[in-house]
Amino acid sequence: MSDSGAAIAVQPGEHAEIELKLLAPQGSLKKLRELPVILQYARNRGAFHRLETVYYDTPERLLFQHGMSLRVRRNGKHFIQTLKLLPNDGQPLMRRQWEAPVDGVSPDLTRLPADEVGDPITTLTDDALVPVFATKVRRHARQLDLPDASVEIVFDEGTIEAGARQQVLSEIELELKSGNAGVLFDLGTQLLGAAPLQLGTRSKAERGYALAFDIVQPAAKAELVGITAEHVVDDVIALLVGSCWHHLLKNYPVAEEGSNPEGVHQMRVALRRLRTICALFRRDIPSPAFQAVNSEARWLMQQLGPAREWDVFAETVARLVAAAPDIDLGGLREAVDRQRKSSHGALQAALADPRCSRFLLSLGQLVERRGWRNEIGNDALAVLSQPMPTLADKILVRLHRKVLKRGAHFRRLSLDAQHDLRIDLKKLRYAAEFFLPLYAAHTPAKRYMKRLVRLQSSLGSARDIGSAGMLLDTIRQDGQPALHLAIGAVVGWQAHDRMAVTKTLRKRWRRFKATPTFWGR
Repeated sequence: MSDSGAAIAVQPGEHAEIELKLLAPQGSLKKLRELPVILQYARNRGAFHRLETVYYDTPERLLFQHGMSLRVRRNGKHFIQTLKLLPNDGQPLMRRQWEAPVDGVSPDLTRLPADEVGDPITTLTDDALVPVFATKVRRHARQLDLPDASVEIVFDEGTIEAGARQQVLSEIELELKSGNAGVLFDLGTQLLGAAPLQLGTRSKAERGYALAFDIVQPAAKAELVGITAEHVVDDVIALLVGSCWHHLLKNYPVAEEGSNPEGVHQMRVALRRLRTICALFRRDIPSPAFQAVNSEARWLMQQLGPAREWDVFAETVARLVAAAPDIDLGGLREAVDRQRKSSHGALQAALADPRCSRFLLSLGQLVERRGWRNEIGNDALAVLSQPMPTLADKILVRLHRKVLKRGAHFRRLSLDAQHDLRIDLKKLRYAAEFFLPLYAAHTPAKRYMKRLVRLQSSLGSARDIGSAGMLLDTIRQDGQPALHLAIGAVVGWQAHDRMAVTKTLRKRWRRFKATPTFWGR
């Protein structure tokens, strides 16, 4: 985080690119190249180049395992070698890189600053590297001189090639050359208004590895945000929202592919954390930006919801199949799979909707421009400049009291009331996780967090059981008599689970209620 408030900044001496990528439908780039916003600020007409790039790694993919990509790009008679790293958490548009001219299409590791880059470059030799995939691109690049930044806009059309496999490339890259990175989001949003673009979250290298080796991108959990007592509230909001934004971007392609249910789950976690941030701060900082973010995050959560519910239920049925092999659950599994595929199909359409990309762009813009500062009074501006610990205490006290009030007469809570309690517990948990580094020296923190997580987990299990009943009703309406026995088996199994969960819930509530808090000490 720079002193100027920019969330994306290159430190002196670093080699890095700051780049926003947008995926475009085939055949749309010609129209986009002539948009008024580009013509207005273009330094010249730009130039077309044919670029041939070969990516290298060891047969064991050692560079890939270290989050690196190594390429040699040919542009006419010139060859440039580039080594890139994956983005750091909270800075999804910035990649550190090192470039050097080389004599031909083969890499020359001696021209890289091995001590600066680190392993495995320090120990690798050129003969350990082999070509793994290539790209062939027709590129049109123009320099845009905007009021507060200089941006190179690149239009790429071509293919990624790995053996006999090919994947079409049609994308726009916006690279910040100087100035404020908020311009990238401003420009990206304008481009979204002209064509159904999608925010690109994977580099050409990541897509190439996936094509060449059938690599399925793993889902990513939220990273701990490094808040300190020296951070003021304004910085903390930027760090937290930036972390949620990166968490969303890392799981977006996983959810889109649909091969790993955890991608949908982690996107929902990121959105819940983001909505919690809005709720935590908007009482003291009543910014319209928090309301706008919360509204769009709720919309996206609604799109993700059905797919997540059917994913969870599919896992429940699979466990029952393993536990009761004598019961014929084949028809039920097929019915659940149909519903699951249908829900994921609807989700893919929602993720491809420009509204989703616009929301993701708006988050980056919010962090870079610190948009929560807009349209607020002097009292709220004063809060933003305060050290975080005082406000953290105030927030945690308020959330803890609300949970205790919501959970009063716990034994008599209805399922809906338990769900409301679970939502409040999630807010308390995320807030406690966000601010935990401020209280790292406090011994009770670990016990409090452990009991809070366990209670929330049990309430989640109770909620899943209730949701399963509604999903079974959907399947039951298909009118297939053969499913009735299987549905009855699931209902009976879940009735047994509900009794066990209820017993565990009461015990965990008592323990949590008796646990000392760790803030305000």
